Amino acid sequence: MIMATYTRRTKDQLAARVAQDIFDGAVVNLGIGQPTLVANHLPAGREVILHSENGILGMGPAPAEGSEDYDLINAGKQPVTLLPGGAFFHHADSFAMMRGGHLDICVLGAFQVSVTGDLANWSTGEEGAIPAVGGAMDLAIGAKQTWVMMDLLTKKGESKIVEKCTYPLTGIGCVKRVYSDLATIECTPSGLKLIDKVDGLEHAELERLVGLPIAV
Repeated sequence: MIMATYTRRTKDQLAARVAQDIFDGAVVNLGIGQPTLVANHLPAGREVILHSENGILGMGPAPAEGSEDYDLINAGKQPVTLLPGGAFFHHADSFAMMRGGHLDICVLGAFQVSVTGDLANWSTGEEGAIPAVGGAMDLAIGAKQTWVMMDLLTKKGESKIVEKCTYPLTGIGCVKRVYSDLATIECTPSGLKLIDKVDGLEHAELERLVGLPIAV
């Protein structure tokens, strides 16, 4: 039996890991939930232009406590800051940017991601669950790269990376990378490929948790 000697990434550590891979000059949309934390961890000196589908370009990090302006919010209704040169505009113009292929990267949460990059992130299909698709479909297909940021396992210990999604799909073959609390994994036409994992996590244990082969 393999003993667990690893520590999961915290939400801030995971956000910093995602931020590390965003290239200089990228136009990026950060989805609702965990992805919004990425804005607080962008490396100093790297210009990243953050977009929000409710109509903002040039978002900064979260405001200091006490200086929030609730007329300036992101798509998750959280107060944000605006960097010099930033702008806000009509919702329809924002979606035109998303659908027109003008975003380099979008970072989204997910319920499931398949080995070939199918994404399910708007509904579990459970009775009484409130569907929350928002702009996810437009982002997932419109961005040049779609990255997912999520816990690798559900609260029941089941992998969110699956052979085939069982929840309603947001997009087909759109996810390039999954950034999780245990590992960073690439989705390719030939299957999953490991980018990195937390210290102490054996490859065999990662494959056991996911239940799928992961190429090194």
